[in-house]
Amino acid sequence: MTMTYRAILGATVALTLAGAALAETTITVATVNNGDMIRMQGLMDAFNAKHPDIKVEWVTLEENVLRQKVTTDIATKGGQFDVMTIGTYEAPIWGKQGWLVSLNDLPAEYDVDDLLPAIRGGLTVDGNLVAAPFYGESSMVMYRTDLMEKAGLTMPEAPTWDFIKEAAAAMTDKSNEVYGICLRGKAGWGENMAFLSAMSNSFGAKWFDMDWKPQFDQQPWKDTLNFYLDLMNNYGPPGASSNGFNENLALFQQGKCGMWIDATVAASFVTGKDSTVADKVGFALAPDKGLGKRGNWLWAWNLAIPAGTQKEEAAKAFVAWATSKEYLALVAEKEGWANVPPGTRTSLYENPEYAKIPFAKMTIDSINSADPTKPTVDPVPYVGVQFVAIPEFQGIGTMVGQLFSAALAGSSTADEALAQAQAAVTQEMTRAGYIK
Repeated sequence: MTMTYRAILGATVALTLAGAALAETTITVATVNNGDMIRMQGLMDAFNAKHPDIKVEWVTLEENVLRQKVTTDIATKGGQFDVMTIGTYEAPIWGKQGWLVSLNDLPAEYDVDDLLPAIRGGLTVDGNLVAAPFYGESSMVMYRTDLMEKAGLTMPEAPTWDFIKEAAAAMTDKSNEVYGICLRGKAGWGENMAFLSAMSNSFGAKWFDMDWKPQFDQQPWKDTLNFYLDLMNNYGPPGASSNGFNENLALFQQGKCGMWIDATVAASFVTGKDSTVADKVGFALAPDKGLGKRGNWLWAWNLAIPAGTQKEEAAKAFVAWATSKEYLALVAEKEGWANVPPGTRTSLYENPEYAKIPFAKMTIDSINSADPTKPTVDPVPYVGVQFVAIPEFQGIGTMVGQLFSAALAGSSTADEALAQAQAAVTQEMTRAGYIK
């Protein structure tokens, strides 16, 4: 009788353990509302087939809102998310704080050595990979080949800002709602200031000198902002101060932009099925002013796991899948090579099929030409091309972005915006202890 009871008890325990092993784990993933991330949500059947015990819930947010929510959650240990989509700005800062789980133990088939060195380097803190890149990008010129030809101009592979202005003037036809150039105007450290900071580097400007003193009262920043406002006020679309990446993408796809200088990742969307000008798009490097720096940035959207999650193993399984070679092959199979998330793996750029994509070479050349350790013409105390890798930058970057967006909207002059930026950033940097 005792033996029978024990056998039954043992069998019950075994079944309970088996049930626990198969119990569903739900992870919550916070991500940005751009095309590549939306596409991944449509391909989740492949993940579910491989991991039937993991359920993924999505929180998909506009870029500025995403940054605010994940920053608040991780700083307060809110525990709302198990996987966060973060940028190359947050990764090293949060990694140093110990806020992110190390990904050094991803399986061997993940092949971490295949990650592009420029991208992997920005996600590594004290030897630990703290985030896995979903896609990497720089920025470049996307332009209408038909309008360029109609204007009697030829886009150089490496244009100057002066040529961009000449071409914008020649391509503008406001009576037909065609604007020579579309650029970011929406306020945000990762919106208009990503573009303007990268642009300013090519004009010889910098956020801070070697003593951390803001430089908005210097001539290079005046030249940058005045040139930008002149371009946008004369040749840009109406309401440009509200336009970020997604708004300009829609305008370009609708045939309303002669040129758009923005993320290389947009290339697959301006040449894709939703674009009315898909067969009339050319690509060039971001412009320069002859000072040795181009106006392009370096960025990656990455998946990271906040320290303290109760679902680390499930979260790692998802991150490893979503940023794997296997996922790239899945997108290629379902959506074509042009739609594969770019800029993360060396093997992608060695693939002869991918090499046929018209923007593949321009993307990797742009990524390789950006140097976060030497972002400006003159030496600076910070790293980061379109951002300054200090915790205070989110606040001051957005504050300056609001001032410059207001200038674009006509609420202030360039000189007034720059003077306000100089005063406000000086105050913040003094309060934070950078300026003694």
